[in-house]
Amino acid sequence: MAISVGSKAPDFTLKSKQASGLVDVKLSNNFGKKNTVLLFFPLAFTSVCTKEMCDITAGLNGYSGLNADVIGVSVDSPFAQEAWAQKEKIGITLVSDLNKEVVKSYDVVFPMLAGVGDTAARAAIVIDKNGVVQYSERTPTPKDLPNFEAVKSALGKLK
Repeated sequence: MAISVGSKAPDFTLKSKQASGLVDVKLSNNFGKKNTVLLFFPLAFTSVCTKEMCDITAGLNGYSGLNADVIGVSVDSPFAQEAWAQKEKIGITLVSDLNKEVVKSYDVVFPMLAGVGDTAARAAIVIDKNGVVQYSERTPTPKDLPNFEAVKSALGKLK
């Protein structure tokens, strides 16, 4: 089970590889300004993750129209994430939780995925401007996608 609705979202600072180099992405920078959607995904360069991130990129205006930033979180290195984002034209911010501290704090660890080790489970978390979790979903399997209509519905209730 992922972090509970009503919980204070654990803050984090994770690395993202962008054109300017490695940058820090700090969740609490959005507090007081924007809502945040965290999309935890198992691994870059895999079919379901690629479909999810490409679909989200295609619909990104729908999230910005709801005053929300979308951040993808995986245990991949920021360099692998950047190569994947460039190859697939993924337009959301991807951050690296290489040490797995954030996936643990949000209770979205998927143990021993395909025998390669612990990864992020597929999950969607909506965090309001006050840093409180308003929606939390961990999918039953890594092949299942989150309910994005429910994510948008939760965002629509926030101002």
